[in-house]
Amino acid sequence: MIPDPTTSRPTVVSVEKLQAGYGRKQVVFDVDLHVAEGEIVSIVGANGAGKTTTLKTIYGILPALGGTITYRGENTTKAFVTKNNARGMSLVPAERFVFGELTVRDNLLLGALHERSAAERAAQWKLVHDLFPILAERSTQKAATLSGGQQRMASLALALMSRPKLLLLDEPALGLAPAIIIELFAAIRKLADETGLSVIILEQNIGQALRVTDRFYVMRAGRIILEQTNAQMRARKDYWDLF
Repeated sequence: MIPDPTTSRPTVVSVEKLQAGYGRKQVVFDVDLHVAEGEIVSIVGANGAGKTTTLKTIYGILPALGGTITYRGENTTKAFVTKNNARGMSLVPAERFVFGELTVRDNLLLGALHERSAAERAAQWKLVHDLFPILAERSTQKAATLSGGQQRMASLALALMSRPKLLLLDEPALGLAPAIIIELFAAIRKLADETGLSVIILEQNIGQALRVTDRFYVMRAGRIILEQTNAQMRARKDYWDLF
């Protein structure tokens, strides 16, 4: 069930007037967005709209050219990936990010590399296996030999092993069968509802994103052109004018 987006919840990440790009080429202009605790927000738009650039800048892969990023009350505008990861951010890129020559088990252990508490590691281990039982069945199998859908599950599980507070997902449904997409998005929704995990999803397929998203930001040519709730987006007759 999609929660009521008007419910008052603490803001986990807030972006104000963000400007970003690659070197001297600016591709993101004055982007404002925010995500509350336990909320799933989707940024939708065509290829080249600036979605991935925005996500990479929030995570610290790319430097912000301007604006402010605030994460859990702290200014992280100039923070690097390692610092943001330690603070509780985790990114799953569009490509299937697993260490192919390692077993599924070893991939997951890498995700919990900086977790000192054995009890917390065990708790996350149980959580990801409850979400994705197939990974428990394939724990001794090399990740490269998994199917595309299973690799996507493994990449998400790897990210979750670090116990993130903010999960950044770049095109999680890309190239997956519909049944796998439903299973994957159901797991994401379950995490948000039960653990308070905040999620930003980048997606081109609005129909898929409607399954789990509380609020939408529509991006075009590097700018946010529209913000709508799940109900408002469902009420639209079509989406062509947004792209």
